Formats: sequence, structure tokens, C-alpha cells
Amino acid sequence: MIIAPEHKLDIAVKKILVIQLGDIGDVVWSIPALWALKSAFPRAGLYVIVRKNRGDFLLDDPHVDGFLIVDEESFFNSLVLIRKIRAEKFDLLFDLRADDRGAYISLLSGAKIRAAKYYPSIPWRNRMFTHLVEDVPSKQSPRGASQQSLKIVRGFGIAEKTAIPRIFVAGGSREKVKRLLMMEKISAEKGFVTINPFSRWSYKEWGLQKWLQLANFVWQRYGMPVVVTGSGSERKRAEALIAEGGAMIYNLAGRTTLREMAALLEKSRLHVGVDSAAPHIAAAVGTPTVTLFGPSDWMEWAPPGAKNTVVHSNMDCVPCRQKGCDGHGRSKCLEDLSAESVQSAVRAALEQDGGGWGCDEQR
Repeated sequence: MIIAPEHKLDIAVKKILVIQLGDIGDVVWSIPALWALKSAFPRAGLYVIVRKNRGDFLLDDPHVDGFLIVDEESFFNSLVLIRKIRAEKFDLLFDLRADDRGAYISLLSGAKIRAAKYYPSIPWRNRMFTHLVEDVPSKQSPRGASQQSLKIVRGFGIAEKTAIPRIFVAGGSREKVKRLLMMEKISAEKGFVTINPFSRWSYKEWGLQKWLQLANFVWQRYGMPVVVTGSGSERKRAEALIAEGGAMIYNLAGRTTLREMAALLEKSRLHVGVDSAAPHIAAAVGTPTVTLFGPSDWMEWAPPGAKNTVVHSNMDCVPCRQKGCDGHGRSKCLEDLSAESVQSAVRAALEQDGGGWGCDEQR
């Protein structure tokens, strides 16, 4: 095990394996690191391991040559996966997370060089790798979620072309979304706005009545319907929002695969959502976003760019980076965030003329 800020590669690299067992947003933010690796080793096969239903959009990325999925956590499935990995004979492996399973996969992979970030607090995990990249803090270090992955590949002299993720959308996914919109009779004459009011974590959510107020605002001011996105488990909650009536709202939660969701968000005029996967996907397909942040740090996780807006409370404690105020899933900073402040950001996003990069914040 070698720990250093920088390492030299002294082997021929024909096959690379990247392990990213995080959530959907983590996979999105790993894309710049994948592109950096493919640029540095254009003739090498680049393979990625993700969890089931977490990174299917990578199937359409021309930089990725192979795709492996971690499915159910059974001994048999794990054995089959390890056999597949070892059969590929990888030269270089990067584990981009700090989880246990990725570490064990790395150890059993048979890769010549197994690299990850050095975590002083997890000594047993560090021993699973041959090379560890030590994070050296710097006042000039760039911020943003993509930096977590890029710091590891930079530790091997691999420079990125961009720190901004981009998702490729296949024509087949676009056609399926087109048919879905027609079937649901969602008019795209003026376009539509997508929203994702839900998160796996309740402390990141905004009130449903405020979402209804926002949907009414979009419909009455712009004549554009609002389309709810989300997972199948969130479909009933979306139905409860629609049942309130008033605005022209359609429920497509659970109606798309992850690749089709990327196509749907690409077609959207604007995406408005809480801090979850959808804003990251929307920004990565080029759609303007308005993202509501509460306790989590928007300076690290918000999509970059002038057409991607952050709305957050001006409370002194924000961002506290805690899981709510009282440990029971409540976030006062989001509860007190007014519908008017979000409407103002939506109005600016829909009526602005230009684009560019940088990050706007509405308070």
C-alpha cells in the first residue's frame, strides 16, 4: 500500500475498472473522471460498476466500453460478479466511494493497481488497495461534487477536460418519451416544466402545498403544464399533489427508466426540484434548473452554471449539513422557504435571455 498525493503509472494500461456504488447523483458527478480516464487512455477499455438502477444513462456514453451492475446482496450474485471482473483482467482500478462493498470488490478484482482515496479513519479499508491518493487541502482547490472523483484520478497525473458532467441521450429514449407524452396528452406546444418534489430523505423536502402553488403559478403565467418526475415509490405521493387540483399537472413518476428520464428532462423547458438526482440529470442534459437546498451544502452539490439556480433560506445556520433540525426529518430552513422566492427564481429562469457558466443564488 502506497500513500501519496501523486503516483506514477509504470504499467501498460489496457483495461480500466471504475467502481461507483453511490446514488444516481454520485454517478452523474463521476462522469468528468470517466472522460478524463478515457482521454488519457483512449485505446484502453473503460468499464464501470454501479448499483442497479443508479447509472443506466452511462449505457449511452461513448466513453464507456463496459457496464457491470451490483444487484442483490447475495453470496451467489457477488460470486458471479467477482468472476466476471477477474475474467476481464483489469490493469487499473479506481474505487470512487468509501463504502465497504467497493473495497471488497477491489481487493478481489485481480487488478494490478487498485486505487482509492486515503481515509485515515478507515485503516482496514485502506489496506484493500495498492495505491491511495492523499488529499492535500489547498485554499485554491476548486469546489463541486465532481472534484471528489477527479482528485483520485489526478493523483495519477490524469488531467480532466471538464469538471461539468454531460449525459448522452439516445434516440431510442427520446422516441419513447415522445410517445409517452402523446399518450398522456401532454401538450408541448409551449413546452412544459418538470418538478421533483420528493427525496429519499424527508429533511430535503419542501411542502406539497407550496409545490401546488408553484404549479399554479407556472400554468397561469406561462400556460405550460407541470410534469412530476420521480421513482415508482413516489407515484402515490405525486397523485396526492395532483388531487388538489387547480394547475395542469401530470404524473410521470415511475413511468420512465433512468435513460428515459434523462430524455424527458432534456425535453423540459425548466426543471425545478429538491436536492436529489433529477436536478443533476437535468443539468447534465443541458436543461436549466432551479434547485431547492436546505441543510445540504449547495456550494458542493449544486449544478454549476448561470442557467442553474439555487434557492435556499437566508437563516444563519444554513447549510448546517445535518439531517434536519431535530433528528426527525424536519428542516426549518425549508419549511420557512417561501413559494414566492421559488417563483421568483422560476420567473428569472424562464424569462432570461442568456446562458453562460457560474452559479446564481436566490435568497
